[in-house]
Amino acid sequence: MIAAESWIIVPVMAPLAAALLSFLLRRGSAAICLTATGFNILAVGVLIAGFIAGGPTRYDIGGWSPPLGISLAVDGPSLIMLVITGLVGIGISLYGWGYFSLRIKEPVRIGRPERQESFFWPLWMLQLTGLNALFLSNDIFNLYVTLELIGISAAALASLSGKRASLVAALRYLLVSLLGSLSYLLGVVFIYKTYGVLNLDLLQATAQADPGVIAALAVMSAGLLLKTALFPMHFWLPPAHANALAPVSSILSGLVVKGSFFLLFRLWFDIFAAALPGAAFEFMGLLGAGGVIWGGLQALRQKRLKLLIAYSTVSQLGYLFIAFPLAFAGGTREAWSAVLFMAAGHACAKIAMFMVAGTILLHIRHDRIKELAGIRAYLPITCFAYATAGVNLIGLPPSGGFVAKWMMLIAALSTGQWLWALVLLAGSLLAAAYVFKVVSQLFVIPPGAPVFTRHRRAWLLEWPALVLAVISLLMGLAAPYPLHLLGAGTVPQLVSFLGGIP
Repeated sequence: MIAAESWIIVPVMAPLAAALLSFLLRRGSAAICLTATGFNILAVGVLIAGFIAGGPTRYDIGGWSPPLGISLAVDGPSLIMLVITGLVGIGISLYGWGYFSLRIKEPVRIGRPERQESFFWPLWMLQLTGLNALFLSNDIFNLYVTLELIGISAAALASLSGKRASLVAALRYLLVSLLGSLSYLLGVVFIYKTYGVLNLDLLQATAQADPGVIAALAVMSAGLLLKTALFPMHFWLPPAHANALAPVSSILSGLVVKGSFFLLFRLWFDIFAAALPGAAFEFMGLLGAGGVIWGGLQALRQKRLKLLIAYSTVSQLGYLFIAFPLAFAGGTREAWSAVLFMAAGHACAKIAMFMVAGTILLHIRHDRIKELAGIRAYLPITCFAYATAGVNLIGLPPSGGFVAKWMMLIAALSTGQWLWALVLLAGSLLAAAYVFKVVSQLFVIPPGAPVFTRHRRAWLLEWPALVLAVISLLMGLAAPYPLHLLGAGTVPQLVSFLGGIP
């Protein structure tokens, strides 16, 4: 039997082994990667059981304890992010299997889909390795290593389509990612120079408002904001997401930007909260508000479906940063609750939307919004999945987006921060407008609508999107369970509001 604490390395080692095997054994790469995502979910389940029974877990690799050794750690926020990544990872893998099978069977260019698939699976597994390692790492230098792994594999994934636009966007993303990583690394140097340790637990116990710490947090935050594509540093995101292959767009929008944000939020609220002035949190909120409004307005202007979804990502990311001033005024646990529900709901919904866009593109060879009428007759599940995911983006009950926005709204009103409440409402109205812009086309079947052939394997493209969209829709009904993990034995305000922990 494997000791419970030893399962903490499985979410890192399983996809890493799958990346190597899928590169060497390309014929069975899809099955290998699906098996790895299954082991990933199994390991997360074991870690959750151990966390409920014994609380947070620390694992020293090789038996070397900090500050000399490398340690991994499991707590409520990291477990919730591992669950999100594991669930959507299975959906992305299933969709990728169907996506490449269909493109290989009916290629636009002979040989190109086979080459794309042969690189997709190992790069996707490296991406999953980096994300899981980021959520588990308990050392700020090892977090730099995970950021590099995520950034390099994401840039390679973004270039897989081989088109000029995607290659330019991928190169831009690579340069931005490297700049962000180097900025973060410079902050790590400042931290080590000031305290002589890199372990997060030791830093949390010793960090103070020293000039070196403030300078370190400034450059680290700048790098992470660039990677997260917060307004106005979002210039690289729409081209990279819109020009990538559909499974890659799902990975980039649903998972990659969440990793850098998760690290930023942990540094600000768990490790260095005492060293930061209140004005810094307000500044983050203003950037987030700008992202909500600007991203929503740009989404409304788009004529292509994938670009609309990409700009809506810019808008939805802004909500995560509005949580900064609200958390500073109201409490860290409630902020974690709102942020994680927003991140989880957005990941499921946005991945489902990019899957829908990819399925439509495979069937009709374009994603021009004004020419989508009539698709419901042939892809009803796909259309329903898009509308269901849109409910989460708007923030209607009982979605995860509703839970997160409700918590933020209550926090804003209770602390007298009316600006953030108005931004939340304005963002929801903009989301309703750009979601309806597409849905109004998808659900109309005008006379004389063009007829296209529905592929026999379309179910493998449709059902992963529908399942993820339904998860984002029903997430609010399961709110007490992740909040129980997050509270680690205490009852957050929202749990009481929802009627207690079952």
